[in-house]
Amino acid sequence: MAKFSIRPHNNPFLPHRTNPHSSISHSVSATRLVSHPQLLRLSLRVRCSIKEKENVKGNEELPPVLSGLKVDESEQTESISKFENGLSSGNGIDEVGFDSNWPPWKNVPDRYKMIGTTALAFVICNMDKVNLSVAIIPMSHQFGWNSSVAGLVQSSFFWGYALSQLPGGWLAKIFGGRKVLEIGVLTWSLSTALVPFLAGYMPGLILSRILVGIGEGVSPSAATDLIARLIPLQERSRAVAFVFGGLSVGSVSGLLLAPPLIQNFGWESVFYIFGFLGIAWFAGFQFLDGQPSVPLKSFPADESESESGYPNKKVTTPIKLQQLPAALKEVPWRGFFEYPPVWAMIYTHFCGSWGHYTCLSWLPTYFSEELNLNLTEAAWVSILPPLASIFVTSIASQLADNLISNGVDTTTVRKICQTIAFVSPAVCMTLSSVDLGLPPWEVVAILTSGLALSSFALSGLYCTHQDMSPEYASVLLGITNTVGAIPGIVGVALTGFLLDSTHSWSISLFAPSIFFYLTGTIVWLVFASSKPKTFSKNE
Repeated sequence: MAKFSIRPHNNPFLPHRTNPHSSISHSVSATRLVSHPQLLRLSLRVRCSIKEKENVKGNEELPPVLSGLKVDESEQTESISKFENGLSSGNGIDEVGFDSNWPPWKNVPDRYKMIGTTALAFVICNMDKVNLSVAIIPMSHQFGWNSSVAGLVQSSFFWGYALSQLPGGWLAKIFGGRKVLEIGVLTWSLSTALVPFLAGYMPGLILSRILVGIGEGVSPSAATDLIARLIPLQERSRAVAFVFGGLSVGSVSGLLLAPPLIQNFGWESVFYIFGFLGIAWFAGFQFLDGQPSVPLKSFPADESESESGYPNKKVTTPIKLQQLPAALKEVPWRGFFEYPPVWAMIYTHFCGSWGHYTCLSWLPTYFSEELNLNLTEAAWVSILPPLASIFVTSIASQLADNLISNGVDTTTVRKICQTIAFVSPAVCMTLSSVDLGLPPWEVVAILTSGLALSSFALSGLYCTHQDMSPEYASVLLGITNTVGAIPGIVGVALTGFLLDSTHSWSISLFAPSIFFYLTGTIVWLVFASSKPKTFSKNE
């Protein structure tokens, strides 16, 4: 029969009495302890050392008892007074009312904590992405930059963003998404905070923005790796939507906070404050328990998810630096590019990014010049699409997960969501580009609706990487996002060139986006697949 004792003089959190008769020592059977209803409510954290005969090496004989049971943590001092007052159940068992439910998120599952903090990182990510689009105006006035120089500074972000996608996916596969994410956040935050010091030196300023792009570029693959490791299939759409939805929240937050900060404290304050937020996130992230930074082990296609829907968390030993070249060769690159659904993801990602980046860069100008809105109205209207996306994302993710939970084929769900994400903005852009005599605010509402519905892609394309291969999800996203970053460099510049040549917003902004949305839909419906795939390292 297992027994234990609690003695105040053995614990630094309980009061010590000089009177030996006041020491508390109760021996209770394990059966009475478990059956006692009051003790089941205890929030006292205890550490037990359990040794059984079969686990003892040699001829050492130990009785099957619980030994060394002691209190090692207490959160509230009021429980000590309860202990001193000798609150008793009447059966010789003392009720110790320790409550250690602080902080409030203490009992939240680790995977939810990890997803929540990752989403917060993505909020900060887009805040640091859009801050320059607002600060570039006073910076250009101060340093005498023309439009070409200002465009060079802004586009330098996408250089680093495009270059870091594939390396970021590979590093997340090797070292784990957590480690890559925290290094990425620290990199872009420090680089953001350095912008005021480097603004007068053009090479240094461009380098800092490239580093911001590199830091933010590795983050999507790192987040994809985390989701693939931690989140079951039935929760995956919501997890992806929650994390990547942080980008929309970051865009709205950055566009709302940057103007008043610049007006009251100068343009430098935006980079100092936003950079500090990322550094603070990095410091707090170190205290979070969660996914270890080790790679997923390869598994057969039919074992990529356990029966409960959770990813199998088979891991290997961490990779050492000298093993990186060999680890790079183990990635089945040939297998990726010989698989048609991977090419469907690549082209679909490119198509979605074309519409997203060109609209993000040119819609404020379109609202101002074509719809004759003043600058203040154009700035506020520019916030509407990402703001509406937050609402649509929550609906889309719930719908996708509910369909999957009810037995609908995962590939079918992904195709439905991605089709909505592409056809909706294509239809809305078509309506906006045709002269129907609509007032400006109706055109704004149509475009906002279409761009908001494009957020269905978070439950379509952006979940397919994890569905296809949790092991290589980060690498696959690195591949598709590398191609997806090209419109940020080429598409934005081409839109400006076409606008100067044709003076038509329909031809320069809407027509290319409509083309890519529609062709992307066709390719996705024909070739996309979310079925688990084993990519052999020999391929």
